[in-house]
Amino acid sequence: MASLLDKLTSERTATGLEARSKEAREWFIERVRELNGKIRRTSLLQDTELKMKPNPIAGRMYMFVYDALHKETLPYYDRFPLVILLGPAPGGFMGLNMHYLDPRARAIFLDKLMATLSDDKLTERTRLRLRYQLLNSAGRFRYFRPCLKHYLTDQIQSRISQVSANHWETAIFLPTEHFKGARKERVWRDSQKIYRGQSV
Repeated sequence: MASLLDKLTSERTATGLEARSKEAREWFIERVRELNGKIRRTSLLQDTELKMKPNPIAGRMYMFVYDALHKETLPYYDRFPLVILLGPAPGGFMGLNMHYLDPRARAIFLDKLMATLSDDKLTERTRLRLRYQLLNSAGRFRYFRPCLKHYLTDQIQSRISQVSANHWETAIFLPTEHFKGARKERVWRDSQKIYRGQSV
């Protein structure tokens, strides 16, 4: 039986849409609207296209369930992050949670990040060659600012599942964000202000 990630990727390919094109982006956005509320996040972690990785590697994309340590004082946080890992940090790691951007901004940001790919094969071994200094120094990466988060390993409440690079475009459009403390529309508005250099 085809996995959800495989099924969506195959459906897009069958339409003749080129990966990462504007048309493919619009198709994905419309398709996931139809799926909204029908995807069970914990079930998605069992997707055969996701690989369980106890030791995540910088530059790759991961999904997991998260319980923020200081959730009582946070304005909001995402219970089901979709993270491109940047590197280790005290007690865990730093990563870019793509859910803090609305779907169109995610697609634009991912497209810019793809310029740093380690190879063109797009497999589970592919990674993005990213460093904070690079993200912070180039205007085209400004979308990273609201996405940059520190995740504590002890607060992860599920398997850490790696998304293979050939499924990144599909994964960023899945409606799996689960914000606690605010609706996603507010989060996306706040993020837009941050990457545009406005006050939140």
